[in-house]
Amino acid sequence: MDKQQVRATLYGRGMTMNAISRSQIYVLDQDEALDFYVNKLGMEVNTDQDLGFMRWLTVNLPGDPEREILLEKPGPPALDPATAEQVRELLAKGALGGYLFMTTDDARKTHEDLVAKGVEIIDEPTERPYGIDFGIRDPFGNKIRVGQMFPRA
Repeated sequence: MDKQQVRATLYGRGMTMNAISRSQIYVLDQDEALDFYVNKLGMEVNTDQDLGFMRWLTVNLPGDPEREILLEKPGPPALDPATAEQVRELLAKGALGGYLFMTTDDARKTHEDLVAKGVEIIDEPTERPYGIDFGIRDPFGNKIRVGQMFPRA
């Protein structure tokens, strides 16, 4: 089934959702996160807005502005001060990281580029049944898998 057929099937079942548009990960320093995700991973700033009670900072892959990643600093309005402190402590220990999954046309070349930029590699490129992938970590412990997916049979 192509995407249109899947959507038609879901709509027929009363489903009206058609895309995942935003994901969220916690970061301890939004400026450091911005530097990492833009200057090292090559993403683009989508939105950088001071809402008064928080900074709404999102990035996206070039050419894909409909899928944003919110780089959120733990705190209000989502978390009360005590919970925000617990989240910051867990992030600092590397015990509470989110996960992102990205694809590339050439996993080995992307790996080489990221190594040259000083990105922390946690898994080297490995061929698997679904493709070639490797793992990196952002400065806050969030894990990112980068994969070159094989065509589906």
